[in-house]
Amino acid sequence: MMPGQQRRKKILDILKNSDKPVSGTYLAKTLQVSRQVIVQDIALLRAQNIDISSTHRGYVLFNKDECVRIFKVHHLNDEVEKELNLIVDLGGYIEDVFVYHKVYDIVKANLKINSRRDIKNYIKELQSGHSTLLMNVTSGYHYHTVKAKSEEILDEIQEELDKAGFLAKLQEYEPVDFWNK
Repeated sequence: MMPGQQRRKKILDILKNSDKPVSGTYLAKTLQVSRQVIVQDIALLRAQNIDISSTHRGYVLFNKDECVRIFKVHHLNDEVEKELNLIVDLGGYIEDVFVYHKVYDIVKANLKINSRRDIKNYIKELQSGHSTLLMNVTSGYHYHTVKAKSEEILDEIQEELDKAGFLAKLQEYEPVDFWNK
């Protein structure tokens, strides 16, 4: 059996070289260990500040070379979970949600969502309080800053958001570069 440190290096190599999420089952089979050993290895790697996300389809490694894209979306309140699941299932990390308001300008909230568990907790938190979704300030229109390992993943997320009817077009009054106006 491979020593733990060597195995964790191999896990990082596999994640770095993958264009899509890598399942724990695949890692366990490839490295000839149990799925539980992989879960423990991932926890140890995260403890070293290595940004590994757990998605519905597997693990994704984020790093300084990650790609970022802002998506303008529109949907109903009961479609929030579907929208967020679509993004994380394809390997996206949802950094934030923000709205562009003609009077208030940009109003932003950090989300830091990278798994279905994060989504469930986010929705539960909203339901337990007296707060409402930020998108309700602008009739359902809002934006997400999404990070991914590659432009191809972001392209796939954009394509699937469009297929689901969630993508919205920018209006002439909206700044294209939200953060460097």
